[in-house]
Amino acid sequence: MVKLVTKTLILFSLITQFSLYVPTTNAQSCKGFSFPNNKQFSTCNDLSVLNSFLYWTYDSTAGTADIAFRVTGVDPSSNWVAWALNPTGSGMVKAQSLVALQNSSGAMYAYTSDVQSYQTPLSKSDLSFQVSKLSAVSKGKDVIIFATIKPPKTTVNQVWQVGPVSGGKPGMHAQGGANFKSSGTVDFLSGQTTSSTSSLGGSTQRKKNIHGVLNAISWGTLMPLGGIIARYLRVFKSADPAWFYIHITCQTSAYIIGVAGWGTGLKLGSDSVGLVYHAHRNIGITLFCLATLQVFALLLRPKKDHKYRLYWNIYHHVIGYTVIILSVVNIYKGFDILEPLKKWKRTYTGIIIALGALAVILEAFTWAVVMKRKKDGPPKHSHHGNGSNGYNNNPYGARTQPIV
Repeated sequence: MVKLVTKTLILFSLITQFSLYVPTTNAQSCKGFSFPNNKQFSTCNDLSVLNSFLYWTYDSTAGTADIAFRVTGVDPSSNWVAWALNPTGSGMVKAQSLVALQNSSGAMYAYTSDVQSYQTPLSKSDLSFQVSKLSAVSKGKDVIIFATIKPPKTTVNQVWQVGPVSGGKPGMHAQGGANFKSSGTVDFLSGQTTSSTSSLGGSTQRKKNIHGVLNAISWGTLMPLGGIIARYLRVFKSADPAWFYIHITCQTSAYIIGVAGWGTGLKLGSDSVGLVYHAHRNIGITLFCLATLQVFALLLRPKKDHKYRLYWNIYHHVIGYTVIILSVVNIYKGFDILEPLKKWKRTYTGIIIALGALAVILEAFTWAVVMKRKKDGPPKHSHHGNGSNGYNNNPYGARTQPIV
């Protein structure tokens, strides 16, 4: 089991040295596209995700840019598209958006929306910079927004999105994958753009990697492993009291590392591009609260012969197994949001399967041990170590329980 922990830590340490994420490339190119009315632009760039392209001609004297934002491969009758500049941040909040969708008669139209929160309905509102000649058209599976804007500076953060139309209004876009990565910068003067996936060694990307690694090690691996240690090793006389200290070490390490991962998650959430991932975030907060209760519950742990010890054990087991279940669920929600290379998700799945198989084998084996002890009867002299389990006929009854 020590070897399993060591190999797991080595595996996840290696992950931190490499990016888990790769950019989603466009199947098409911005070059060679023919706009309606033969409109021309001096600069174009392929944006990294959502099959999106940005075209512009910048007038340095007037400080204005004629722009066209194009998304291909979408159904304009059931999708909205948006492109935005964010002068004060890098994400959705405070983004100054140009939105396009179809009206009830099937005609495309465009409007402006000042995004003030993650729960925005993309309502019509004025922007912080000048916008004129705003329009939208559809051409087959292409949706295009045209406008003349006066950007607040020549280099500014940009965000773009595609989402479903619900009841004739923009609905919530997907909360992961390409929609999570649709941001970057645009330099209207130099003609260059960057994206959140174009610099894999960047600060934000490192935070994502660190967040994923810390949580996969702590909540996702060490926590279940600690539960297995507490449930099964204490049955064996030779493991008492060693199982107690191994369990404490494992769960304490999981909690400390998990708190670090939780903190990086809060920071990523505050800097997040797009929507906050409510389920993933709320489960993370719940995990932190329950695990913290487990830690402080040790201060209130009754002695093993106290009349309330049974109730404390029940509480401890229920909270402990709840934390383990929620931990694994939330790790997979994190995979779904950030979409790492498939091999990392498969690797973690392999670890969970291995831990599950180990638990099944030990469950059967320890019950066999207990049944044999019941048949043989208690020994004349039994020894109880620090784990207070020693030679107990029932490995699952009330007894001293450390953090699970």
